[in-house]
Amino acid sequence: MTVLDCAGRPLDLRRPAVMGILNVTPDSFSDGGVFLSPDKGIARALRMAEEGADIIDIGGESTRPGAQPVSDQEEIDRVLPVIEALRSRFSLPLSIDTSKPGVMRAAVAAGAGFINDVRALREPGTLKAAAELDVPVCLMHMQGEPRTMQENPHYDDVVDDVCTFLNERLRAAQTQGIPANRLVIDPGFGFGKTLEHNIELLRGLKKLRTLGAPMLVGLSRKSMIGKALGIPVDQRLHASVALAVMAVQEGARIVRVHDVGPTVQALRMWAAVYPQSEDS
Repeated sequence: MTVLDCAGRPLDLRRPAVMGILNVTPDSFSDGGVFLSPDKGIARALRMAEEGADIIDIGGESTRPGAQPVSDQEEIDRVLPVIEALRSRFSLPLSIDTSKPGVMRAAVAAGAGFINDVRALREPGTLKAAAELDVPVCLMHMQGEPRTMQENPHYDDVVDDVCTFLNERLRAAQTQGIPANRLVIDPGFGFGKTLEHNIELLRGLKKLRTLGAPMLVGLSRKSMIGKALGIPVDQRLHASVALAVMAVQEGARIVRVHDVGPTVQALRMWAAVYPQSEDS
């Protein structure tokens, strides 16, 4: 495993890392509007840092099912004040959750050191931008687009199909000049996948490890929990923590979560029981 250089701020993946979610949006599925103001977003990030987050992922555009797109400028206006303020408040790496090359450039210039792209650098100009910005990039699998991705998704074999897609995106990124040691993969739980697809994918995560890139997994508060357990989004803490531990057990090196403190405690306990897994 490795240590990612996030614009001079290390992200140690020799142990499972916790990525805290900060949505500065009005319409994200779990916390839309809660941290939209810069002051609230900054306070939330500082709290996650205190709880043990290893990296903060800042997003200015919702990717929930049915989400409507926003302009580059609107997204930049949402995220830059938070990135600029946090850059001087702590030494944790900052991630920008975006699929727009202009937002990537603006965010990295402001202090972000990691790009988290749900479209896996498929938008025009993103491969070039990511290569030039010289920071780690996460490539995520998504079938379809946010507005329509949950309309009858289909796979011949979800694990094989996701693996094939991510392998192709890794090759495309490296062909563009992004070195392998700056690439992370994300199977994209909930992005164009049914409950059954998500469960099958979780069980098959070890196959994705054969691609050789560190794996980021986001399962926090997602609809698969609601469908499996029949509980609303504000009651999904315990299941989210359980899924994070399962993902790490299956090979994930970064878990992207809303509830940082409980997840950090659970993973520290897991590491105490399975200490050899920290260097696996």
